[in-house]
Amino acid sequence: MPSNIYTRSGDSGTTSLSDGTRIPKDGPRVMAYGEIDEANSWIGVARSFVSDGVLDSILELLQHRFYNCSSQLATPPTSGVTPTSVSQPDVDFLELSIDMLDEKTGKLTGFIVPGGTRAAGFLHVARTVCRRAERRIWALARTEEVDALLVKFINRSSDLLFCTARYANFIEASGDVLWDKDLPIPSIEID
Repeated sequence: MPSNIYTRSGDSGTTSLSDGTRIPKDGPRVMAYGEIDEANSWIGVARSFVSDGVLDSILELLQHRFYNCSSQLATPPTSGVTPTSVSQPDVDFLELSIDMLDEKTGKLTGFIVPGGTRAAGFLHVARTVCRRAERRIWALARTEEVDALLVKFINRSSDLLFCTARYANFIEASGDVLWDKDLPIPSIEID
């Protein structure tokens, strides 16, 4: 009996949306939810280095809501299928979390260089992929209808990921890595 992991139906460069419609794998809709999937994967990596319960709970919710976003993007608005989606309370939770984390980490004093702890580094990667997802969603919105609440949720998600990266450094007493435009050139020797 063949595995249900592979179907062979995508071998021609198309994939199926939630309503069964086949579209190119490199189409704007697939590219948008593919970027969300990548951001979600980076959050999963970051979580493997997180021991703080509050931070882990925030990231866990974000991962599950990213699946809601992907479901919504995989469902064309003309399909007649009602997708799983995000809600205004989800956006409110992101904003509340951003405010809470920002209060803990303090005012920004410069541009943050991605890095610090492992969790923070991976959260910064997730943030940049989330920003790319937002750009892909806007590209899709130029040709097809996209729910404004989903766009707002993804925008807040990248802001939240920035704050979670700062918080990951804060709880490990690492602190922010600030941009130093005059950073001295290091003296290095390779043995």
